[in-house]
Amino acid sequence: MSPIAAVKEFIKDRELIAQLIWSEVVGRYRGSFAGFLWSFLNPLFSLAMYTFVFGVVFKARWGLSAENTFDFSMVLFTGLIVHGLVSETINRAPYLILSNPSYVKQVVFPLEVLPVVALGSGLFHTVISFLLLIVIWSIAHGSIALAVAFIPLLILPLSLITVGVSWFIAAATVYFRDLGQLVTFISSGLLFFSPIFYPVSSVPESFQIFLELNPLTYIIEQVRATLISGQLPELKGYLLYFLVSIIVAWTGYAWFQKTRAGFADVI
Repeated sequence: MSPIAAVKEFIKDRELIAQLIWSEVVGRYRGSFAGFLWSFLNPLFSLAMYTFVFGVVFKARWGLSAENTFDFSMVLFTGLIVHGLVSETINRAPYLILSNPSYVKQVVFPLEVLPVVALGSGLFHTVISFLLLIVIWSIAHGSIALAVAFIPLLILPLSLITVGVSWFIAAATVYFRDLGQLVTFISSGLLFFSPIFYPVSSVPESFQIFLELNPLTYIIEQVRATLISGQLPELKGYLLYFLVSIIVAWTGYAWFQKTRAGFADVI
């Protein structure tokens, strides 16, 4: 269960992981008329809906300089993309082992790759959503800050936290089936207890500590800063967040490997 051994195992299984991710992405749209095009249409339709509701109907504003109708919806969409990655991955986690009993009982299969595959599938759609967001923002404002190139670096530690939590949930749900229902509730709660629909500054100071403990808050705020203000991620905060993400990922992986021996007896 050493970190180095774990990394080597995932490198060894990289082709299997890539194949499973691609199979999930293609399988999601198999049989539909638009097919793979839906991976672009879904975020585009979502952005159009948010623009109409918040920009045209509610005329909501974020307080940006020279803010136009699109800005609030795009700032909102930025937070929703980040939350969507985490939500999609952890919501699938409780059923990754339970829905694949043959992998546990009959086939020699590296079960630890399943949360990684779920994360990879989510990252695929996250990348497309961010590309659409960047293109539309540059069209609306005539340019785009070069700092957006750092967005992948911001998503990396969030991905480590997400897969670490997924390893823990996937293993724990085998023994405690009610955890799946709780995860759905937590995922929904993250949507409203993250600075997605509002900035952190609008929350009373006595409650801001709860937002700061939310792992999504830092990433959402930093991604918005790179997109809107062209600010580079703050190095000290990023390194601290990255360190925490490594600890969470390793803890989740260690828990998964420690408990997997009993999967076949329970499923």
